[in-house]
Amino acid sequence: MEIQQALFCISIVVILFTLIPLIRHDFWVFRVFEYPRLQKLVLNFSLLVCHAFYFPATTLQKVVVVILVFNLIYIIYQVFPFTKFGKKQIVSSKSAANDKNITLLIANVYQDNRDSDSYLKLIKKCNSDVLLMVETNSWWEQQINVIGEDYPYQLKIPLENTYGMLFYSRLQLRNGKINYLVKEDIPSIEVEVQLKNGQWVKLYCLHPEPPVPQENPRSTERDKEILMVGKSAKDCQLPVIVMGDLNDVAWSYTTELFGKISGLLDPRRGRGFFNSFNAKYFFLRFPLDHIFCSTDFTLSSIKRMESCGSDHFPMCVSLQYNPKVEALNEQPFADESDLELAEEKLNASTEN
Repeated sequence: MEIQQALFCISIVVILFTLIPLIRHDFWVFRVFEYPRLQKLVLNFSLLVCHAFYFPATTLQKVVVVILVFNLIYIIYQVFPFTKFGKKQIVSSKSAANDKNITLLIANVYQDNRDSDSYLKLIKKCNSDVLLMVETNSWWEQQINVIGEDYPYQLKIPLENTYGMLFYSRLQLRNGKINYLVKEDIPSIEVEVQLKNGQWVKLYCLHPEPPVPQENPRSTERDKEILMVGKSAKDCQLPVIVMGDLNDVAWSYTTELFGKISGLLDPRRGRGFFNSFNAKYFFLRFPLDHIFCSTDFTLSSIKRMESCGSDHFPMCVSLQYNPKVEALNEQPFADESDLELAEEKLNASTEN
């Protein structure tokens, strides 16, 4: 009887964890439960197995088990697009890597981490054209400066507040700007990169605040920054890539809205989760580090790289510019309600 009651209580909690994110409020309590979809799936399935062994005794317990079944179906529906059985948003490259490719490496180093040697080895191994390192301060700038000869084009904003950025490129840059879109101490980068074939590509790099009590109790600022970049990307006449630690999962309603508003694609869809956080706890992993691109790219490769002492795994993605494939890639579409929601978030007050 006690086991049945315990299963009943845990089942109620898991159901609530699934339902709470449906309340589209910016307060962190409503946003944080968007993150653990795989964890909720495992818990939900495990509870149903346990209920099969300890069949519910009361009518109320039976009702909860039925709700748990529908809850499992709903979570599977949410998870499916990020499995290998889901539809790919971006088609795979059919040509070998060539002068139309751009390889990007993003790494949240964790500011207090001191394992810079591992990152230098990673940079050499990945051999990327563009490198973005976040949570980088002056110490990290000094450690990484040794790659300067290989990466002569640079934009650097080392900060001590865990929102510093170091951007390195082997490819020529122009029109580089450091923006402070929402807060004066949280930068983002906007720059144009020239591929080896001469094609220019617009690149946005960002690292907004997460909606957690110790950082910011609301997701307002994060959502606003993400959507501001999305709107700018939509208006851009060049091919576009957005990369960074968005502090948001790939399936959240904000990230999905970003995709619709920007018209950009997620290479994870149809290929896997590629959970980049938390590198230290395997049961608490979510896809927080992202690289999105416009519909005129194909995907050559996407890899989660080995941990280098940070709480984030680095991500390495290689894209190939090919405007002929636009019709083959998914075409995100924002309807009237999406546009209204985006406008509401863009106009939201960021004053606490």
